[in-house]
Amino acid sequence: MTISHLDLTQDPTELTKALVDIPSPSHHEEAIADAIEQALKPLEAAGVELARFGNTVCARTNRGLASRIVLAGHVDTVPIADNVPHHMEGNIMFGCGTVDMKSGLAVYLHTFAQLAAAENLQHDLTLIAYEGEEVSTEFNGLGHLQRDNPQWLQGDLALLGEPSGAMIEAGCQGTIRLRVTAHGTRAHSARAWLGSNAAHTLAPVMTKIAEYSPRNVTIDGCTYREGLNIVHLEAGVATNTLPDVAWMFVNFRFAPDRSSDEAMAHMLEVLGLSTDQQLPADATLDEAGISYEVDDVASAALPGLGQPAAAALIDAVGGNVRAKYGWTDVARFSEMGTPAVNFGPGDPGFAHKRDEQCPVDQITSVAEALQTYLTSK
Repeated sequence: MTISHLDLTQDPTELTKALVDIPSPSHHEEAIADAIEQALKPLEAAGVELARFGNTVCARTNRGLASRIVLAGHVDTVPIADNVPHHMEGNIMFGCGTVDMKSGLAVYLHTFAQLAAAENLQHDLTLIAYEGEEVSTEFNGLGHLQRDNPQWLQGDLALLGEPSGAMIEAGCQGTIRLRVTAHGTRAHSARAWLGSNAAHTLAPVMTKIAEYSPRNVTIDGCTYREGLNIVHLEAGVATNTLPDVAWMFVNFRFAPDRSSDEAMAHMLEVLGLSTDQQLPADATLDEAGISYEVDDVASAALPGLGQPAAAALIDAVGGNVRAKYGWTDVARFSEMGTPAVNFGPGDPGFAHKRDEQCPVDQITSVAEALQTYLTSK
């Protein structure tokens, strides 16, 4: 396999173009990981430690500086939609991964290469370019590091190159998704008294959700809006038949002042459910009443903006900070005790779209802010 040549010292906009032009949909990251590893190898002569785990490439300085900043970004993209290689329209770069998140990764790679041996670097640096973010958690390279090599996630502050409009999006919400199922008895609607309508059994829980008033929580100056919503609903057998099963997915997006256990307890209380109603794996669905299954849980991440290392970053971006809505891999750092923020160029609304795009000026502004932050005393 021919390894693409990457020059990490070139302008981060040009580096973004080069990264976008290496196709790397999830499960096909070997070529881009090879290119990144080869581009980082010359830095070993300056004392940089380099390691590779699968298609996740890690590098770090060990200069004994007072603090450590982690720069992390994923190398994979969603499936390509006739949008590789990149193309330019004025000051906008189009292409798969331009915003999610090869532009952010390019800035981080460029900054690491420029500063690893620089005399004015104020923090030791760790760089993580990881695989498998766009697919199931079991493939997530950052998750693999968290489990098998957690020392690579340690630092005073972690920056994740998620698109954030070139401003800091701090922390992230946690998420829980429950499958709530009502069980009844099927019957002809003309003889409804012979059955039990599962949809009617489920209705009181739906009403509780509809009447729920979510919190707004302010932490470190960032306001997180919680939300409890039905996101999928199914019932029905035929137009003349009482359904014997009705079920829904309920999603709770919770603020980072709650742990996952606290969020789960609150969610069950609101829904009027108890842990006794959690459906065992071997249970059948013909038992009357309501049960639930945990379909997904991901913890939230505190913003950590009160940390000295974070305060300097806020100054470098001119105080442009907001809460992160949704879940990102910053939560993995938070679980390890490392405060983390999202900081990257581009509008996340263009992620995964056929016309995925990123303004070049945001790539430049993120690179300049990061350089200022890491070199300022």
